[in-house]
Amino acid sequence: MSELLNRRLHLLGEPANLPLLKQCLHGIERECLRVTQDGRLAQTPHPEALGSALTHEQITTDYSEALLEFITPALPDPAETLKSLDDIHRFAYTALGDELLWAPSMPCALPAEEDIPLAWYGTSNIGQLKHVYRKGLAVRYGRTMQCIAGIHYNFSMPEALWPLLRDAEAGNMDERDYQSAAYIGLIRNFRRYSWLLMYLFGASPALDAGFLRGRPHRLEQFDATTLYLPYATSLRMSDLGYQNNAQASLTPCYNDLHSYTESLRQAVATPYAPYVEIGTHKNGEWVQLNTNVLQIENEYYSSIRPKRVTYTGERPIQALMARGVQYVEVRCLDINPFQPTGVDLPLSRFLDAFLLYCAMEDSPLLQGPECGACTDNFMKVVKEGRRPGLELQRDGQAITLREWAAQLLDSIAPLAELLDQSHGMDEHRQALAAQRDKVADPALTPSAQVLASMTAHKESFSQFSMRQTQAHADYFRSTALVPEKRDSFEKQAVTSLAAQSDLERNEVGEFDLFVAAYQASILGISQ
Repeated sequence: MSELLNRRLHLLGEPANLPLLKQCLHGIERECLRVTQDGRLAQTPHPEALGSALTHEQITTDYSEALLEFITPALPDPAETLKSLDDIHRFAYTALGDELLWAPSMPCALPAEEDIPLAWYGTSNIGQLKHVYRKGLAVRYGRTMQCIAGIHYNFSMPEALWPLLRDAEAGNMDERDYQSAAYIGLIRNFRRYSWLLMYLFGASPALDAGFLRGRPHRLEQFDATTLYLPYATSLRMSDLGYQNNAQASLTPCYNDLHSYTESLRQAVATPYAPYVEIGTHKNGEWVQLNTNVLQIENEYYSSIRPKRVTYTGERPIQALMARGVQYVEVRCLDINPFQPTGVDLPLSRFLDAFLLYCAMEDSPLLQGPECGACTDNFMKVVKEGRRPGLELQRDGQAITLREWAAQLLDSIAPLAELLDQSHGMDEHRQALAAQRDKVADPALTPSAQVLASMTAHKESFSQFSMRQTQAHADYFRSTALVPEKRDSFEKQAVTSLAAQSDLERNEVGEFDLFVAAYQASILGISQ
């Protein structure tokens, strides 16, 4: 334990400060595909009974019209966050008819590329911008990859925590800059240690063979229709052959907030020759928003992001530059196909302790070969994390995953104990103990359990996934929402449809000018 972490633990453990830890906020975004009864991608429009995907705050779509995204509010109690997620699923099932919500992260058997429907958000300028952005993703990366689903975990620490730490450390930054620097420090440590999350919670060791569209790969054959790697934890987070694009050379710097936002600002303003060759229009139709490395900053695929709630019409970079970091979004979590909502409370309890450790532990700048080693460790674990004797690199030296994981869990334990003290419970310690068991026995990891279940039932990936999908559907349909909850969701749906209609009816200005202004909003930011 570093001296800095030790001091911070003592400070947070003081009776006057301990209640602060009950004010952390937790929000979850869960993506999932709508599929037919025979496990095929739904070709139907976003159900009107779910409201407008453009303006609904809790139920929207991600890449495809069939890729639903459920968004909880940010709440102090993660149990309440998960209850909110459960309620959204139950309401969704009232509008799906015969369709189902696909259980795992890796997609069902997909139709031809051109038959994967892109999400549609109506005729308003902002709705069209969202649609054209997705057309650009199709041009740049293909539609297939965009059908992968995941769990995004949004986490913030209480605002009152930062001035407390700053004053104790005699810092001379203002509160906003100190808070941003602390979150960026959290992200650097997350980069160092997030391989552990992939080992503990990765749940995508196999996929439908059609996903690769006949491209060369290094996966093994599980059966006639399933590819896998025997020790993989999360093929979702592996490269899967998608390395030949502009993002391959884009590694935003996490030394401070300015260098991070500037690297993304440059990426959304710098032309990339292959995209220039494609152009923004084909046969008079928009095919991508621009020809730059990134169309918008959210196009950058990262395992964690610094975030700030945006105002209407404001871009994420603008919000970060104007008001600093407010929370982090963890984006590397697979959907657990054994859980109806794809995520459970023990994961949340452990993740809180893990993220608190990343925030409180000393976080030197990532310099020299360490940045590459972070990436290499992460990629090793997603492809072969359960391999016996697997070695990672730490400070230029080889160390076994099992030894490093055990040491990390020992380091996280005081944070779990502190969280339990603040809440008057022992659930964080229990969650930590469950992770120790997984380190001792890889067969307990979700990735191992997926393969074990497929083997025991003599199932392909699609058959396993469909069995879990149907079990979850039965779970959600077995207990209806209480009438007040259902009424509230129905009202939200109607209100969101009206809001979209208002936008379209009152739209001012041509779409081409809207896109130009949107682009200029980034180009005009002073460096």
